[in-house]
Amino acid sequence: MALFFVVCLSLGILVTVKAVRAVKSGVERAGVQVRRSVDEAALRAKATRPDIVGDVVRTRLELRRSIDGTRRELEARVATDSSLSESLSLLDQLHDHARQLDRELGLLEAEPDSRRVRVALPQLRERVDIVRESADSLRHAAQDRARRFDEEGLAALRQQISVEAGALRSWSDDQEPLAAAEPSKERESEPSSGRAMGSDPKRALGRDQADRTEGTGLNFSKDWPSQSA
Repeated sequence: MALFFVVCLSLGILVTVKAVRAVKSGVERAGVQVRRSVDEAALRAKATRPDIVGDVVRTRLELRRSIDGTRRELEARVATDSSLSESLSLLDQLHDHARQLDRELGLLEAEPDSRRVRVALPQLRERVDIVRESADSLRHAAQDRARRFDEEGLAALRQQISVEAGALRSWSDDQEPLAAAEPSKERESEPSSGRAMGSDPKRALGRDQADRTEGTGLNFSKDWPSQSA
C-alpha cells in the first residue's frame, strides 16, 4: 500500500512538473510574440522617416520579411513534402546570419553619428541582399515545386477521368443497338405469322366449306345415286 502511494505521488509530481513547464513555455512564446509585435510596430513607424535612420529601418524590415516569409512557406509545405526538411535546415543557418545582421542594423539605427551610419550602411546592405536572395531562392523553389506537383497530379487525374468517361460511353453504345433491334424483330415477326395463315386461299376456302357441310349433317355420297345404277 505504501509503495502504491509513493508511485501515485511520483506520477502526480511528474505530471505537475510537465504541466508547469508547458505553461511556462507557452507564456515565454506569448511574451516573445508580444515583444516582436511591439518591435515591428515601432520599426514600421520609423520606416516612414526620410533620413538615413529610415533607410536603416527599412533594410531591417526587408530582411525580416524575407526570412519570415520563407519560413512560413517551407513549414506549411514540409508536412506534405519531406524533402523540404533539408531546406528548413539551410534556412535555420541562414537565419543565424540574419539575426546577426539585424543586431548590427539595430546598433546602426541607434548610432548618433550620421556619417558613420552612411559609411556602414552600404556594407551591411550588401550582406542583407545576400541573405534575402538566398531566402527568396528557397521560397521560390518551394513554390515552383508545389506548383509542378499540383500540375502533374491534375494531369493524372484528368487522364483517369477521361478513361472512366470512355468506359461509361462504351456501356451506353453497347446498350443502344440492343434497344433499337428489339422493335425491328417484333415488326419482322408480325408479317411472317400473317403469311403463314393466309398463304393458300384455296385451301382455306376448302376448309370453310367442309366445316359448313359437317354442320348440316348431309352426306352427298349417299343421297345421290351413282351413275352406274
